[in-house]
Amino acid sequence: MYKILANTIFLGKDIISLPECHSTNDVAMTRIKSKEAAEGTIVITENQTKGKGQRGNVWKVQPEMNLTFSLVLSPNFLNPRDQFDLNIMVSMAIYEVLSDYAGGLKVKWPNDIVHENKGKLGGILIENIIGQRGIEFSVLGIGLNINQKLFDFPSATSIAKLSGLDVDKWEIFKLLIRKIELYYLELKKGDFKEVKKNYLKNLFRYQEWATYSDTEEFSGKITGLKEEGRLIIEKKDGSQNFYAFKEVVFL
Repeated sequence: MYKILANTIFLGKDIISLPECHSTNDVAMTRIKSKEAAEGTIVITENQTKGKGQRGNVWKVQPEMNLTFSLVLSPNFLNPRDQFDLNIMVSMAIYEVLSDYAGGLKVKWPNDIVHENKGKLGGILIENIIGQRGIEFSVLGIGLNINQKLFDFPSATSIAKLSGLDVDKWEIFKLLIRKIELYYLELKKGDFKEVKKNYLKNLFRYQEWATYSDTEEFSGKITGLKEEGRLIIEKKDGSQNFYAFKEVVFL
């Protein structure tokens, strides 16, 4: 179904293409443990039946309309406390590629791609295997709504809905893999400041007052990120609060 990618250095030289699977992340993890996958392996499917999202959510897609795949990386050069840099890397690659197809896109902390007014286009789920050498393997699961137009949830959207056009998802896939590889190599070289700066600039609700909830509902403004990826939100009383995953809800 999917050809080996010719315009990358190592990503996509081994593509495991499945007509259907429960979760590409689970398949990738199983292949790593059985030594059937290495850095650069991609698992992709046309129909993911039990895709995983954050907070225990299930990522549902219409078969053959979207992109659902997982990348295998081995970022043992990265300190485990800096693992959020992988999230920044993938988020910005997706944002930049999809922004050529539709305007108004944003990166929503910690791992969603959204339209600023019309809902969610996709998400990222990163699962790490950490050993004595640090992060031995990372599985980067990516689910993107490309040509699907009908959804169970009104908060979901797609490139086709936003642009009014059906697009070539294989072309988007190739562009994404090339961009992710580029940013991964920059991260490996330590040349990542510009990517981080652009992540903040394109963060959903950055420097805007909006409503959130932690233990109670409050008005706050996102002002930045801590090094380990925690979200910094300033409250009306001037206090700064630092949130890890699942500790704050966007309302």
